[in-house]
Amino acid sequence: METTKILIGYAVYVPVALFLTFYVSRTLFRNSKVYMLDIFKGREEIAQATNKLFETGFYLLNIGFALMILKINLYTNDYQNLVEALSYKIGSFSIYLGLMLFINLYFFFRGKRKSSQPHQPQQPPFPPRIVA
Repeated sequence: METTKILIGYAVYVPVALFLTFYVSRTLFRNSKVYMLDIFKGREEIAQATNKLFETGFYLLNIGFALMILKINLYTNDYQNLVEALSYKIGSFSIYLGLMLFINLYFFFRGKRKSSQPHQPQQPPFPPRIVA
């Protein structure tokens, strides 16, 4: 029955997608603490809090996307099509996770670059008006 093979596909895809998400997240955010401490100039409390917020957003975005693309269509009732559908789905999700990893790294490096620039006070767009 086709439904059984689709359920097998779901039973394989969901744990693999969750594992990949947790593995990439754990690796990224364990190593990003150094960048956060540098960006926030050693202020550990705010660096940890910001890193945790980034991590939570990463989980929500990626698990949400993994569940959004969950649907598996099998047009023929055989295991070859199931394996091909799973490989396409897991491969696509892996590429997506890789892109998300590089986007996060871009933000970390951008924050590091911005924090190393000298701080200049902002000038008001117009000179203050003197009311007489």
